Amino acid sequence: MRILPKLSMAAAILMTCFAARADDAALRAIVDQAIRPVMADNDVPGIAVAVTIDGKASYFNYGLASKEDNTPVTETTLFELGSVTKTFVATLASYAQALGKLSLDDHPGKYVPQLKGSAIDRATLLNLGTYTAGGLPLQFPDDVSDDKAIAYFQQWKPDAAPGTQRRYSNPSLGLFGHTASLALHTRFSDAMERTIFPGMGLKNSYVHVPPGAMASYAWGYDERNKRGRMDPDVFADETYGIKSSSADMIRYVQANIDPTPLDATLRRAVDGTHVGYFKIGGMVQGLGWEQYPYPVSLQQLQAGNARGMIWEANPAQQLTPPQIPTAPTLFNKTGSTNRFGTYVAFVPAKKIGIVILANKNFPIPERIKAAHAILGQL
Repeated sequence: MRILPKLSMAAAILMTCFAARADDAALRAIVDQAIRPVMADNDVPGIAVAVTIDGKASYFNYGLASKEDNTPVTETTLFELGSVTKTFVATLASYAQALGKLSLDDHPGKYVPQLKGSAIDRATLLNLGTYTAGGLPLQFPDDVSDDKAIAYFQQWKPDAAPGTQRRYSNPSLGLFGHTASLALHTRFSDAMERTIFPGMGLKNSYVHVPPGAMASYAWGYDERNKRGRMDPDVFADETYGIKSSSADMIRYVQANIDPTPLDATLRRAVDGTHVGYFKIGGMVQGLGWEQYPYPVSLQQLQAGNARGMIWEANPAQQLTPPQIPTAPTLFNKTGSTNRFGTYVAFVPAKKIGIVILANKNFPIPERIKAAHAILGQL
């Protein structure tokens, strides 16, 4: 009489194991179907994909981190995040705000006295963090170096009043990250590597990759398949300089989906990056992350990440008061360097998220299409 319950329990365990294996196989089939054609069509050497569902992470690795050395991609391979770095900058600024070290209503001249009285000082830190300062360009001019950056901001002339247009801009986010570091009385790289990364459980993420981790750093490949890595530029650390792995990035996504395990200050910082401040077409711009009502169509998601949203000024409608999402919302961010391409998206209400890291800067619409196909089946 006692044998039957034991057999039933064993059978239940076996059924659970078989179901888990079936789920894993089904998920792999979904990811394979979305990723393999993208790799083939765009001649991408290597891609690392990580997916989270209800707090469980799964990893899918494709191709090579180094074609020359035949090194395979793994979940610990380091990729350049490009502008996904900006979401970390937003977290740092929000962290400084949670500590009472800065306010988004402050002006940059409070932290960079050389800018007091200049046109850029009419913008707030919120404007810098949401690309709404009044027309800062996508990139610094070629003749601007680190020692000339402040002089560039001093002489800059706006195209519009602060808060009336969004123009995606590395100088804007660079100055935003720089002021956050000044408010915390530390270097940006130190704030990231000593506070934000460890606070979020990221063990394989760097602003400056140390010698001991260089073996994990993938080589990136350009359109001629010439390998290389990022070249430092003005405010590179603060705008596109972080390198990370799919294992760390999915932890980062999980912390954004559910920040409750974080310490109180960092939890408030993450929550702060989920507030929406400006509406631009069908997209809401927050600090770092861009938001869409979920479910969202592929067309709407691609439109919000289209070339015109990157290279052109677009009318912006300020949300008053700022919008704290109450309905299901998708958060996303793309990132690129010359030889790497990244896409991150998650839906907290559904507890799902995805990270795509590639060592080639293949087209953004293709990244979004693959991610949308995967998320749509989770």
